[in-house]
Amino acid sequence: MEGFESDILFNWGALSISDTVVTTWAIMIIFGVAGWIASLQLSQSPSPLQAALEGVIGSIEEAIHAVAPDHTKMLLPFIATLWLFLVVANLIGLFHGLHSPTRDLSATSALAILVFLSVHWFGIRAMGLKAYLRHYLAPTPILLPFHLISEVTRTIALAVRLFGNMMSLELAALLILMVAGFLAPVPILMLHIIEALVQAYIFGTLALIYVAGGLQSQQLHHKQQQ
Repeated sequence: MEGFESDILFNWGALSISDTVVTTWAIMIIFGVAGWIASLQLSQSPSPLQAALEGVIGSIEEAIHAVAPDHTKMLLPFIATLWLFLVVANLIGLFHGLHSPTRDLSATSALAILVFLSVHWFGIRAMGLKAYLRHYLAPTPILLPFHLISEVTRTIALAVRLFGNMMSLELAALLILMVAGFLAPVPILMLHIIEALVQAYIFGTLALIYVAGGLQSQQLHHKQQQ
């Protein structure tokens, strides 16, 4: 399992910078620059690339609308960014010398914590702090510990699920290459692509369900009080 540990590339003061951190920041910078360039080249007569990007964003918007129709515009930037980041992060391991950040538990934990914080952020933004905190006491304050345990356990499960699946994917590909050599590169490549896309979809969908579920439960509680 040594080959699946993050490599420390350099130290910055007391901080150790691993390949996971560098790869993650590189992906974010590429997304930022690409988004900025794309925004400068938008046209009423879209190019094939712009049409493809609009199709992807449109599909994500439809998926969000199916789960949270009243909050589609509010959730679109976060969910779309999360989905696209996960697709690139999962697939980047296909390039020689690079590893998927999502095979590192620290990266998947950071993503899960981001989802955890986003659930509360969107809830407070939609309902207000007082109304949001009050829903944890519904229908009875006795359930408060169970609400808190649920929040923590699903965050842990979200991180471990993505980490375990991506690490096992790279391990399986490595074992197949060790046994069969390079006689089966195409099946391994297809397996990696399909599994990477599936795991990105699952993580993003669960994040969407958690955020939308929190918003809808708070709205229902608010209406019942009225």
